[in-house]
Amino acid sequence: MKLFLILPFLWLILSSCSGSETITIPTKKGKNMITSAQIDTATLGAGCFWCVEAVFQNLDGVEKVISGYAGGNVSNPSYKEVCSGTTGHAEVCQITFNPQKISYEQLLEAFWGTHDPTTLNQQGNDKGTQYRSVVFYHSEAQHKIADDYKNQLIKSKTWNDPIVTEIVPITKFYPAEDYHQNYFNENSEQPYCQFVVRPKVEKFKKMFKEKLKK
Repeated sequence: MKLFLILPFLWLILSSCSGSETITIPTKKGKNMITSAQIDTATLGAGCFWCVEAVFQNLDGVEKVISGYAGGNVSNPSYKEVCSGTTGHAEVCQITFNPQKISYEQLLEAFWGTHDPTTLNQQGNDKGTQYRSVVFYHSEAQHKIADDYKNQLIKSKTWNDPIVTEIVPITKFYPAEDYHQNYFNENSEQPYCQFVVRPKVEKFKKMFKEKLKK
C-alpha cells in the first residue's frame, strides 16, 4: 500500500460534505471463446448514500452500485425509520466490482478519499448515526485489508483528528427504496445534488481520472 496514492485526496475531503460472495459471470470473447470474470462485493458507508453512489458509479471495474441500509437491528427499514436514528442502520452503498479491473484497496482509496472519517456520525451538514463512516467487510481478507489501510492512515497522520471509521462484518443489507437508486443521475437539478453531490463528483473525477470509466 503506497500512502502517496492517498495523500492527494486531502483537499477533496476538506472541501466535501469473502466468505466473500463471489459470482461467476460468463463473458464472450470473439465467436466461440468464453471466459469468466469474478465479481466481488464491497459495502461502504460515507455519509449520504446519494454522494457515495454518484462517486463509485464512475469507477472502471464497478459493475453496479445499490444504495441501502446496513448495520441495524430492524428488518426491512424504511428511509424514514433510518433517518429517525432509532434502527441503528447506516446509509451505505453495496458495490459490485470486478477485481480484475479494480482492487478492493482502490475502492478503499476512493472511500477514504471522498469523505471525512474523523467526524463522528456526521458528514458536512448531514448529522446522525445513519451518516457514520463504516466499512462492512464480506470476508476476513477484506477485514485485514481495511484494518491495514486504516492503520497506515493513522500512522501517516493524514488527518489531525482520530479516524472514527468502523470496520465491522456485514450482516444484512437492505436495498433502499427505488427513488433513492441512481439518485444523482436522475435528480441532478435537485438543490442537494447541485450544491453537495455535484461538486464532490467533479473533484473526484479530476483526482481519479485514470480510474474512471471511458
